[in-house]
Amino acid sequence: MAEAAQRHKRGGLYFEDFEPGKIYEHPLTRTVTQMDNMLFSNMTLNPQPLHIDREFCEKETEWGQPLMNSLFTLGLMIGIQVADMTVGTTIANLGMTEVKFPNPLYEGDTVHCTTEIISKRPSKSRPGAGIVEFHHKAFKQDGKLVAECKRQAFMRMREK
Repeated sequence: MAEAAQRHKRGGLYFEDFEPGKIYEHPLTRTVTQMDNMLFSNMTLNPQPLHIDREFCEKETEWGQPLMNSLFTLGLMIGIQVADMTVGTTIANLGMTEVKFPNPLYEGDTVHCTTEIISKRPSKSRPGAGIVEFHHKAFKQDGKLVAECKRQAFMRMREK
């Protein structure tokens, strides 16, 4: 069956389509901005000057400029894969583990992401669904890894 026929009408892959070991390189990229940093930090009531105070960062940190809010980075990394892989077929996120931010992400950097399928298993409690473990990675334009996590998601199976 052609891959287009295998996808949900919104474009997501079903549980059956995920192959452990397969790596997806997502076509969407995103340049992050000062506005992203300010809005996200303020919406989440996070007054950390590392994200919202350029003068503080220039004078009092080793970075010399604001760092992108790490939870924004995490959300962006997972969000980038949605249109490519899971739109319409995710029932729920079950958890995220091994979340890491090994290099800084700054305003003006451009993010691209990959996802590896770690494992999958049918649900023991819910027919028609399964659990898939993803390993998401986000890189900036110079190839440096800026974020990664493992995510477990409850995914739809195809109707029989």
